[in-house]
Formats: sequence, structure tokens, C-alpha cells
Amino acid sequence: MSLNMRKSLTLLAGIAAITITASAAYADGEVNIYSSRHYDTDERLYSDFTEATGIKVNRIEGNINELIERAKAEGENSPADVFITTDAGRLFKLDQDELLSETSSDVLDAAVPANLRHPDGKWFGISQRARVIFYDKERVSEPPQTYADLADPKYKGQVCARSSSNIYMLSLMASQIANNGEEAAKSWASGLLANFAREPQGGDTDQLRGIVSGECDIAVGNTYYFARALRKEVKGLSGSTDAIGWVFPDQDGNGTHVNISGAGVTKYAPNRENAVKFLEYLTSESAQNYFAAGNDEYPVLEGVALSASVVQLGTFKADDLNLDELGKNQARAQEIYNEIGYK
Repeated sequence: MSLNMRKSLTLLAGIAAITITASAAYADGEVNIYSSRHYDTDERLYSDFTEATGIKVNRIEGNINELIERAKAEGENSPADVFITTDAGRLFKLDQDELLSETSSDVLDAAVPANLRHPDGKWFGISQRARVIFYDKERVSEPPQTYADLADPKYKGQVCARSSSNIYMLSLMASQIANNGEEAAKSWASGLLANFAREPQGGDTDQLRGIVSGECDIAVGNTYYFARALRKEVKGLSGSTDAIGWVFPDQDGNGTHVNISGAGVTKYAPNRENAVKFLEYLTSESAQNYFAAGNDEYPVLEGVALSASVVQLGTFKADDLNLDELGKNQARAQEIYNEIGYK
């Protein structure tokens, strides 16, 4: 046997030993999570799960696209058991990249409404947020009542929103395509663009700050950004919330567009049983209470109390569109935005 061959066999044996050792580390008692959901308030969720089950949570956080590329590069050797991310469009991408697996769970099916989970159990919603219309109470006497109203010429120069590439705006546009068809959605987007008060910029909190500063009279944003400012100090917003009103759009039509944070079990999960237990825990009453209280979100589990700040927003009828449609229409949504010059 040549020296080079001996070296090769030694190297292969070393790799095998490392693989066996790594596999042992992923045995009973652990669950490995790749998460792009960045909220400090979620720390309690992980610690409570470990306390309740004895299962240790190992977590890697990062940008969703970076985590996706990491898992793809790892392939069958990926240690990831669960993906957690915000927005149904991102969950759709995880599914398209074949990183999620079908999960059968009576607990999850009972807890999560059908429109907030993948038809084949690839992912499940774990919290909700509604995308609503905010406005200055003094400057806007007749606020828009529907998403279509945002394109009404009478609001020209008054509306602020995020960039077209933002996942929340893509999902809103995708819902317009699903509910009204491409042509109507394109006409709506053109009217929205014509009514902008400024170039799209910043996040949802920045749209609300724009109302406070007077740059915007009307803004589009997710509910929890505003509810957070009702609950605690948010620079440039707290202390001015009384001047801002809100509308849950389309209450006489399809209902208000909602989106989710969601989670799914990975295709090659080494701790699949623990992964399912973790998803079931996220939809339990205790965890759902924490989503509501810790980050001012809406729970997916019926009957869970809302946080005091979210209660102030009131109740609403939600669009019951299956959120998998948001991902299916996402590429076309971006194309339409590009075609009309919405950056």
C-alpha cells in the first residue's frame, strides 16, 4: 500500500469519526434551530421549552438567505432541525429550495388554522401580524378604508411605504394578485406609487415616524410596530401615538391582509421527534401567550389573550387567503413593481 493511499484512508477514517461524533451530539435531548426571527423577547420561549421538556435548544440566528445557503451547502449533513422565519414568502422559499419536510401532527393541525399553515404541513404559522393603514388624525379627515383606497388620487402626495423589495410589501402585493388578479393589482400599485409623499425608505417604524414629522399623512405598516410604541419607549414615535389613527382595511371585502412568523421541520432533521415537539410547543397556550405579550403579535391559537397594547387596536376581520399563495405570487409581485417603476 502506497504512502499516499495510507494517508487517504487515515483522512477518511478521521472524517468518519468526526461524522459519528457529530451525529452523537445530535442524539436525544437536543434540537437545533436556524432562525431569522430576531427578537430578544423570544429568549424566554427557548428557555421555557427546555425547562418543560429537558430538550436543549441550540440556535443559530442570521439573515434568512444566508441560513438558506448554509443549509443547502450542508446538505444531508446539516444539523438543522427547525427553520424559523418571518413572512410566508420566506417560508415559501424554504419549501422551494427543498429544505423543509412534511410534518404530520394532530396537535399542530388543531392549533393552527388551515390558512396559516402549508397545505402539506411543510410549515406552520406561530404568530400573526396585520398590515394596516395608519394616518394623521388631524390632517386626514377621511382616511382610506381599503387597500384600493390607497391608490385614490385624492391621497396624492400623502402616502408613505417601504421599498418594493421589502418582503412585507411583496406579500401585500402578492395578496392583491391572488384576490384581484394581475391587471387589477398592477393598476393598484401604479396608483399607490403616484400617491407617494416621498421615495420609499426605512422600515415600518420609519413610516410611522414620517406621520409624526409631517412627511406623510398616511402610512402602511404592521400592527406590532405601532403596538410596541403604545407599550414602551420607541424613539421618534412614543409620546405622539395619540395623533395617529389606524384602519383595518377591507372589512367589507376580503378582510385585512395578515402575515406570520412560521416554522417548519427541516428535510434532514437529525432530531425530528424533538423538532416536532418544539413546533407543538410554539403553538401551545403558554408560548402563544408569550408571542402576544412579548412582541405585541396576534397568536395563531384561538382563545389566547392579546397584549394590552394590541387590545387597544381593536378586533378585525382577517383575509382567510391561504398564505402559501403569497409565496406563489411573490416573483410576479416584484415584476409588477419593477414594471411600474416602484423601487
